[in-house]
Amino acid sequence: MAAGGSATGPEGQKLTVSRSSGLDPAGETVTVTGSGYNTEKGIYIAFCVDNGAGRTPTPCVGGVDMSGESGASVWISSNPPSYGEGLARPYGGSAHAGTFSARIKVRAKDANTDCTASGVTCAVITRNDHTRGGDQSQTVRIPVTFGSAGATTGGSGSSAAPGASAAASTTATTGGSGTTGAADKAADGSMAATGSGLALPVGLTAAGLLAAGSGAWFWARRRRSGPAHPNANANAS
Repeated sequence: MAAGGSATGPEGQKLTVSRSSGLDPAGETVTVTGSGYNTEKGIYIAFCVDNGAGRTPTPCVGGVDMSGESGASVWISSNPPSYGEGLARPYGGSAHAGTFSARIKVRAKDANTDCTASGVTCAVITRNDHTRGGDQSQTVRIPVTFGSAGATTGGSGSSAAPGASAAASTTATTGGSGTTGAADKAADGSMAATGSGLALPVGLTAAGLLAAGSGAWFWARRRRSGPAHPNANANAS
């Protein structure tokens, strides 16, 4: 059975993932839990390219799932903008003791990003959402390995080897309000690929394209039948 992993963030956040080694490249669903997060700052949970310490992890395999439909990522926020109400999930806890538990699909690659390619490193990550731009204070990384591909996706900065935290940080214990454990294999979701290396869930339309070189993310509108909302742009370092 694949082992889990854990990591400690720059402000003492604890992040764990139920499976982080030997995953099926075609896709598996893992449980991600966290504790010690600042509830004033929303975060994304996703599987992304690790660009190194101090830099935003991007692009992300499967894109940033603002609708909560594809399972590629999860938005956690206790005080989202008005257009995010009903899309973002609130933290448990308050202040700097925020907790969460969520499940995301982890695949080795999509149409634009291949985490098994030479020189590419990927990890299950948390990072501040688009409302915080380049703020890396809640960026935490847990590297993942894929079984048949035999490629280890490493991390840097506030990251950890599978089952342990990075050398620069203390080994973390399981945090969050949920229970981690063996996760089910996940079938690939139907995604609409984009030229930036991200993807949007089917049924959503692009509301803005942010510069990939700056480590930014796509922001997606809700379904056309839902309420309109403004574009949200983030500049990340």
